[in-house]
Amino acid sequence: MNEVSHRRIKTNGIWVHIAEQGRGPLVLLLHGFPEIWYSWRHQISFLANHGYHVVAPDLRGYGDSDSPLSPSSYTFMHYVGDIIGLLDHLGEQQAFVVGHDVGAAIAWHLSLFTPERVKASINLGVAYFDRNPNAKLGESLIRTFGDGFYISQFQEPGRAERTFARYDYLTVIKKFLLITQTDNLIAPPGMEIIDYLETPSRLPPWITEEELQVYADKFQESGFTGALNYYRALDLNWELTAPWQGSKIRVPVKFMVGENDIGFDINGIRQYIEGNVFRNLIPDLEVVMLDGHHYLQQEKHHQVSEEILSFLAKFPPE
Repeated sequence: MNEVSHRRIKTNGIWVHIAEQGRGPLVLLLHGFPEIWYSWRHQISFLANHGYHVVAPDLRGYGDSDSPLSPSSYTFMHYVGDIIGLLDHLGEQQAFVVGHDVGAAIAWHLSLFTPERVKASINLGVAYFDRNPNAKLGESLIRTFGDGFYISQFQEPGRAERTFARYDYLTVIKKFLLITQTDNLIAPPGMEIIDYLETPSRLPPWITEEELQVYADKFQESGFTGALNYYRALDLNWELTAPWQGSKIRVPVKFMVGENDIGFDINGIRQYIEGNVFRNLIPDLEVVMLDGHHYLQQEKHHQVSEEILSFLAKFPPE
């Protein structure tokens, strides 16, 4: 088996870096915030060794991919366009698509916009919600959770970047990737979210200092603005996705979530994914809840890899 290889390809007007390994049916792995392709390091080799061509891009704004300057260049239309261009470059009509966090949101919309390009999807941590016709998402979150909510603080260009800069890059990464709290990420009045988040004194057994440094080094090169611009386009996404109001996800989906994920119980996410509304929006749905937190593909990488493989096996090559 070859090692992971790296290259940059031109898609949708930008250069996107991909890590890839293996031969066989194509599996795309889409990372979240604040991550890069490396968050899938366990799954890349595992799936490649089981007969798949695994490709993990750095999303636009992250890592070694281009970072357009304007927040308006970070809508779901842009991300989905990047992925479609990637599929075309690879000469593939369809792919299995696995997404986590921001990557899950993109995978949901890839399945919504272009279901003919998705053989099946596996999404981690972020469920699909139908568009609320009466309230823009960003504005709604601010009204509901206030200025201390992390997404609220990410809205103003430069605000989060200035506060993140009070810490070294490794500390910022630790504050996010090692989160274990289960309530919402809301800073007290007058406090910035990065100051509110704790820096663990000891690392959990599922990640090393050297692995965390990989993220820190890459964000030191790229900065955080490109990654944050996803959140700054939430209201623009609301405007652009109006034509899909009420539409269903018409591809097979496995949804995985940690039972200790942020806001899982207090926001009613558990009841939502176990209820009829979620299943009505995604008729062909399987839900798996794991004993873990938000960054499941790293914390519970053995279980997640096996869950991905068992789902892919339901769709043998034609």
